[in-house]
Amino acid sequence: MKQSIQLRLGQQLTMTPQLQQAIRLLQLSTLDLHQEIQEALDTNLMLETDDEIEPAPSLGMAEVQEGQRAESDAERELAPETLPMPDELPVDSEWGDHFEAYLPSGNGADDGSEFDLFAQQSRAPSLQDHLHWQLNLCRLEATDLAIATALVDGIDADGYLRVSPEEICTTLGDGEVGIAEVVAVLHRIQSLDPAGVGARDLRECLLIQLRQLPIDTPARAAAIAVCERQFEALTKTDRDGICRQLDLTEEGLAAAIALIRTLNPRPGALIAQAQTEYITPDVFVRRRDGGWYVELNPEATPKLRVNADYARLIRRADKSDDNTILRNHLQEARWFIKSLASRNDTVLRVAATIVELQRDFLDYGEEAMRPMVLRDVAEALELHESTVSRVTTQKYMHTPRGTLEFKFFFSSHVSTAAGGECSSTAIRAFIRKLVAAEKPSRPLSDSRIASVLDEQGIRVARRTVAKYREAMGIPPSNERRRLA
Repeated sequence: MKQSIQLRLGQQLTMTPQLQQAIRLLQLSTLDLHQEIQEALDTNLMLETDDEIEPAPSLGMAEVQEGQRAESDAERELAPETLPMPDELPVDSEWGDHFEAYLPSGNGADDGSEFDLFAQQSRAPSLQDHLHWQLNLCRLEATDLAIATALVDGIDADGYLRVSPEEICTTLGDGEVGIAEVVAVLHRIQSLDPAGVGARDLRECLLIQLRQLPIDTPARAAAIAVCERQFEALTKTDRDGICRQLDLTEEGLAAAIALIRTLNPRPGALIAQAQTEYITPDVFVRRRDGGWYVELNPEATPKLRVNADYARLIRRADKSDDNTILRNHLQEARWFIKSLASRNDTVLRVAATIVELQRDFLDYGEEAMRPMVLRDVAEALELHESTVSRVTTQKYMHTPRGTLEFKFFFSSHVSTAAGGECSSTAIRAFIRKLVAAEKPSRPLSDSRIASVLDEQGIRVARRTVAKYREAMGIPPSNERRRLA
């Protein structure tokens, strides 16, 4: 085969480093963006924030001198009297008896309260910490303390024991610990605070709480009998069977069930404190002059600029290493600032388009949410759907109806009887409203909810109602039925 040279003309898409940087910044969340900006500030000497250099007040020379003189007089009046340090202090005296200025400022409180060392802890106390603290107050032998420690480690955040006594015996592994000893220590843990902790199932958790109530509590004996002997019938809402087996009246059963409802099925949640995570919104949506306005959050997008002092050090004809480094840093700083400005502009445009398309939701609530997909916003802004997807990921919008993620406003649709479309978010709101208004003794089934929605012109299948109900965490109708 003869070799030859050919000339071909074609087009090829190449992503420049500037475009790659802009795309990466576009899909970052607010927290990740702050880390990216801080890293750029640490590595690029040309970058600085606008608040790094504060302009000095423009005062005349006479005003400056007079201000310094007044400040010196004020400091002289407010300064505490300086006492000479004695050579020796009495043995039974304290430093604060002679020098009041030594006292620490504490947490900044001016009410004279003492400094709380435990308030400075970075981690909230867990349920295990609370239980270990109570065990330290009990006088347990070394073997019982080892068993109690293993049991506490097997308790989850809800307060339930997730390991069996046999597993505890295997874990200790010395052959001297029996199941009876583990059960005895477990009963000791179940007597600790909060009531119901250390239970192995819901039935045992309720029984522990009921038995710790005062004996003269109304309906206490009936509630214990229901949980101890007819708990299966209670879960199936078999009222007649419970009354017949326990020889209770309707009023007595109602009082027992009312007492059971006051118990906590998750006792560990009273102690376990999850770390609060705060969300910084990217944009604010406010109503003004009868319309909705969108503006960027200034805290989420700090302003950057090029350091003018370092930029003046660059010499055009100089090709030394130091000058080359300054040139590269200057170019990278300009690219970063431009990419950051492009990101802010794109986020603002997408947020404004979402607010424009979902104005009914802001005015009337979730029931007025219209169906919307990424293509709707992309066509309105003449952007690609992938760009809109990057913008709406991990971005939040603060509205009068709460701080919502951009993705919240996008939902699928179902057809209506009038030929229109209804958003799945609106259907969820309708289902939630119907369930909240139903009778506790006769809850609505999925088929009945579908029929009610069909009467309102929303055509939705029963399995779709079941899917939305499960997504919202609403139990089925047989579990929602109440005995009283």
